[in-house]
Amino acid sequence: MVLMFGGLLPVLFFTAAVSSQSIHEVPWLPCQFIDEHVELNEEGHRETKYIHRDAGLQFGQLGDSLVHSELITFLVTASKVDMRRYVKGGVDTLQCEVRRYSTGGIQMRWPGMGAQEQDLWFACTLRHAEGLFVITTFLRHSPSNPNAMQPDFQHWTPVTDRDTVSTTAVMIVLSNTPTVEVGLLNDQTLNCEFAVDHRSAHLTVEWRLQRRGDRSKLFTYSSRSGQIEGSGVSLKAIAKGDASLKIPSTKHTSEGTYICSVQVPPLLGTQDISLHIMEPPRVSLSVSSEVSLVVGGEQKVVCESVGYYPLDVHMEWLKESLSPGASRMPEVLKVVMYSSHRRHQDGTYSVSAFFLLQPTLQDSGYRYTCRVSHVALRVPIRKSFTLSVTEEDLVMWYIFLIGLILVVVVILAWLCSKILADREALKSKPY
Repeated sequence: MVLMFGGLLPVLFFTAAVSSQSIHEVPWLPCQFIDEHVELNEEGHRETKYIHRDAGLQFGQLGDSLVHSELITFLVTASKVDMRRYVKGGVDTLQCEVRRYSTGGIQMRWPGMGAQEQDLWFACTLRHAEGLFVITTFLRHSPSNPNAMQPDFQHWTPVTDRDTVSTTAVMIVLSNTPTVEVGLLNDQTLNCEFAVDHRSAHLTVEWRLQRRGDRSKLFTYSSRSGQIEGSGVSLKAIAKGDASLKIPSTKHTSEGTYICSVQVPPLLGTQDISLHIMEPPRVSLSVSSEVSLVVGGEQKVVCESVGYYPLDVHMEWLKESLSPGASRMPEVLKVVMYSSHRRHQDGTYSVSAFFLLQPTLQDSGYRYTCRVSHVALRVPIRKSFTLSVTEEDLVMWYIFLIGLILVVVVILAWLCSKILADREALKSKPY
């Protein structure tokens, strides 16, 4: 069941009071303890229920007075590893949760003062509300009455209401780039850092890429064996706690979920980093910004979007009057036709939206706009032209006809004079 506490209001009040403060300035942080309970269902299969319980992190020493004694308190005592060092922003930007952690049957003593083989483990995750970072901290708890059997997901040691769980932070794995949006042909670094509370830790660093159901190994390094596979991670940086992966010249195949894992037995910390390729379209029109047509004329107008990724793009043609006092609500043209999406060798796409312009005099002075929306654009791209429509120039036709008549008259006059001249010549000849 989900436990509700009468002390929830003081928790919210306290959070509001320190929301603008840095986490370094507060001794207590509200958190959710996501407990687990495994039971058999009606079909005899194990089923895990997740129970959300109000809790808090309190930073201090053993024996400190509890800030909120009515809640479950995870007392995080000082160590060489401090999650607060990596937090950016105020308390109000944090989302905190604590979960139990299973070592998967591995029973070994952590190389730290006071550690036991029967220690209990918890994983605390701090997330920035706007996705700027994710920090996972492993908390070690040494029970006062250790059990010879290593607790696991089937036999967790109970944590009851108002319990205080004294812990020590021993390892951190974090990323300052949990979600990355990048264009094509860019160099990108995926951040993954770690910290361990003891030197010469036997660690394994690994990067994998999961894309469309397939998982491939990009890099692996073992400090115990010294073996390296793959590239993109600096060994000098790993020695300083930086396991970031460099991706040169991103392509559409670079998109996917990158998994950074740092293993220090019996702990394994991972960070999932989502990389999305975002390439905005380049938009152009087949006409200039001013188009002039006569009544009865026509012209095909094409709006083309080129080089965008991912596939989804929205294009439409709008018509709006520029006359004073006219409605400013543009009309969406219904006669627009679209080409099929064309895919290029670099993985980007192109598409065209076109229509046949057959204007009347009433269409003169209108502005036609091609509006293109895409996920890589903060605001849509707009390309426009203004239309002017005129009647056929009858004066020119009149001049042409008069000129034609004059030419015909001159030719006829010349022919008549020539005929008369020929007749006179015949009459003057003697018989």
